[in-house]
Amino acid sequence: MQNKKGRGVEFIKLEIEGSWVASSKIWSDDRGSFQEWFKQKEIQMITGVDFGVAQANLSISGRGVLRGIHYSLVEGGQAKWVTCVTGAIKDVIVDIRPNSPTFGKHIVIELSEGSGNAVLIGAGLGHGFVSKVENSTVAYLVSSPFSPSAEYEINPLDPKLSIDWDFPESELVLSPKDRIAPNLEQMKSSGLLPEH
Repeated sequence: MQNKKGRGVEFIKLEIEGSWVASSKIWSDDRGSFQEWFKQKEIQMITGVDFGVAQANLSISGRGVLRGIHYSLVEGGQAKWVTCVTGAIKDVIVDIRPNSPTFGKHIVIELSEGSGNAVLIGAGLGHGFVSKVENSTVAYLVSSPFSPSAEYEINPLDPKLSIDWDFPESELVLSPKDRIAPNLEQMKSSGLLPEH
């Protein structure tokens, strides 16, 4: 891992190329708190990722709700900037690029309210998270708008990925689409994975 500091944010480069944790200071007083949680120019300067925001998403999830593993094959790919506004999540980044040296590997990042942390997930990586408590609110900025014909999912319970979601499978709540999603090898065979 490699640390780099911007003016208000510290970036930690993760083991999967194209992924970073960003930690920003939270200023608190008797009124509450304030945080600069996204600075496009600083992200580009430090990570080299030219992250233009095309869409902002917000999800609220109950305890045990698992969303992912999702990715997009839109032209230019889709990068994500993810933070947990309330509650706590286990955020997972998966390298789904067949020609990458870390193909099939994943990284787990704990995100929670008040931590000051966000995750930068580069284009070509898979992403999912599980809510560890009731009413976890996740805000994520994406570099390309939602495009139904280019959106894909990989089964988050794929045994070959060996992701520990912190819950027994019987307690996880998945969308029908995620529950029946193909595994990573099936998506590789279909030719519908991004390139490195």
